[in-house]
Amino acid sequence: MKSRALWERPVSYGAVGATQADDLMQHPPVGFRAITRRVRLGFGDARWEYAWTQTLTWGVQRMSGMIVHPSDAPAAVTDMTYTPVVFDDNGVPVEPATTDAGGHAVYAPDGTAFIKPGDSANVVIPVGPLKFSAPVRVVYVVDEPQRKGFGYGTLVGHPESGEEAWIVERTDDGSVWLTIRAFSRPSRWFWWIAYPGLRVMQAIFTRRYERSLAGPIAE
Repeated sequence: MKSRALWERPVSYGAVGATQADDLMQHPPVGFRAITRRVRLGFGDARWEYAWTQTLTWGVQRMSGMIVHPSDAPAAVTDMTYTPVVFDDNGVPVEPATTDAGGHAVYAPDGTAFIKPGDSANVVIPVGPLKFSAPVRVVYVVDEPQRKGFGYGTLVGHPESGEEAWIVERTDDGSVWLTIRAFSRPSRWFWWIAYPGLRVMQAIFTRRYERSLAGPIAE
């Protein structure tokens, strides 16, 4: 039986967008384990631009050792993607970093397209000599003046079910922070057997995510 294209696959959980909730740790979706981590990446404009640009171009995953294969979807699907309007403190609409005035995708300085809601990708996770496919879909993008990032949800075929988000924030003192939120559980019975290993790998990659944006700024 032919496997369905990524854009055709449904997400494999119900609480879509729940990583945006501030009380995720106190009230995670029933049956899921939640995590939240917040780490200071550095200070200043250069760190801010580097951190959010890398985040919105899959750089966090790639610099952590994963292989990301974005999947194209038909124009009829992507044209229906909605990016919410964000307003500043004075009520003036803020031009998003990831799309132009016509709603078309724009690109990072290296030519990589910014992530947008509805994008799908197959994230390949290497574990020693093994490689595991983890298909995901971007379920929301945060594109505010001082907060940028995204959350993705697992698709059918992922070892886990759930959602994870990476949000970069610049505070008033110029510090740059990364917040990681996630909730997950094994997606199939055989992954439940390997659950202790999945938790260890999640912890390892969470620390890699943090280091990836706090390291030297690539020229």
